[in-house]
Amino acid sequence: MRVEGIAPTADRTLGFMVPARGARGQVVRLDATLNAIVAAHPYPEPLIRLLAEALTLTALVGATMRLHDGQVTVQASAKGGPVELLACDWRTGELRGHIKFDDQIPVTDGMSLPELFGKGYLAITVDQAASDERWQGIVPLEGHSLAAALEGWFGQSEQLPTLMRIGVAGSAQTGWLAGGLIVQHLARAEIGGERLDAGDQHPDWEHVAALAGTTSAEELTDADLTAEALLWRLFHEEQVRVVPGPRPVKGCRCSAAHIRDVLMRFPETERIDMRDDKGLISVDCQFCSRVFAIAA
Repeated sequence: MRVEGIAPTADRTLGFMVPARGARGQVVRLDATLNAIVAAHPYPEPLIRLLAEALTLTALVGATMRLHDGQVTVQASAKGGPVELLACDWRTGELRGHIKFDDQIPVTDGMSLPELFGKGYLAITVDQAASDERWQGIVPLEGHSLAAALEGWFGQSEQLPTLMRIGVAGSAQTGWLAGGLIVQHLARAEIGGERLDAGDQHPDWEHVAALAGTTSAEELTDADLTAEALLWRLFHEEQVRVVPGPRPVKGCRCSAAHIRDVLMRFPETERIDMRDDKGLISVDCQFCSRVFAIAA
């Protein structure tokens, strides 16, 4: 099923609600944006898949924000595995991310989070600029996927029943495509009635989770399947409202002017030590691999 005028694999986010079941969610597709981000680094393919999953997670959470002027940051710091650092963030549709890894340690598909990271934690931070609100969650890097780790955190720490599905497909030769689905049960205060954590799992949520849980990675990365068509497959017996969200774009915010402004905050004595024999300070951006030579 195609929706006229919409490219199935275009970078996009689509919010939706199932009002009768008290559920909301997002569908995210990353296409050109994902390929532009991973092209900046010579990552092995298993790490491209890991970064693609993290970028999709970041976009899913970012697109659910009520106010679109905030920022979502997902960062993992670890020791003992090939991956030392993973960082992604989303701001008003601008998405970026990178991985720092030890290229002397081999990585293969199917490695668990402890095998990839060793011992570490995943931190997700949400900053709402308009309301000056900020919250952070810390998730142990356990299991086989970042999505499963974050899904459990929403349910246990935030009492917000959540289901997440992510798919990544492609190769360095053909290009990459990632898709994600998040479904959450609305807080009782938002729709009236008792709190979810006051009793057993709500039957409406069990129904929605059972339907959404059938989503496969193949569907999320099907180049001919639009987000609308996917939602129709899942919830065709329900009334579903959809709201287009911000379009994801590669959004590295580095610039010569910004870097110079940061450098000028350092004392002159420290800037002297930073300069090369041409009087320039070289600063590289980890997100886009650009090197800026600044006269500061």
